[in-house]
Amino acid sequence: MKKYEDIINLSRPISKKRIPMPRINRAAQFAPFSALKGHEESIEETSRATQEKIELDEYQKYLINDKLLIIKDNIKNNIKIGVVYFKKDKTKKGGSYIKHVGIVKDIDEYSFILKMKEGININIKDIVKLDIEI
Repeated sequence: MKKYEDIINLSRPISKKRIPMPRINRAAQFAPFSALKGHEESIEETSRATQEKIELDEYQKYLINDKLLIIKDNIKNNIKIGVVYFKKDKTKKGGSYIKHVGIVKDIDEYSFILKMKEGININIKDIVKLDIEI
């Protein structure tokens, strides 16, 4: 007699006390398991690089202000600009520099906001470079 020959062709035993578990629940038993849930995301967040905000000198601020005045005087002409600005990171110290090219919609002098037609609002104090495209 070979090994297990006496039980090899028998049907699977079915409990008379318990109802069978649905297949979807049985499959869940074998789903991947991570003992350190969120650990990978935490490592990625820690390794993500941020930059410090550059403080402009008075001459650089003057140049940007001068260009903003030109834009304000010609706002109806759909002036296209290229702007580089600092965006503060929501979770870490520092942030990143973003370059955007678009058309100026409005300049809010009271809130110091440059409003773009694309729906982006840029804080004027965060602008580090501003070019008017002709």
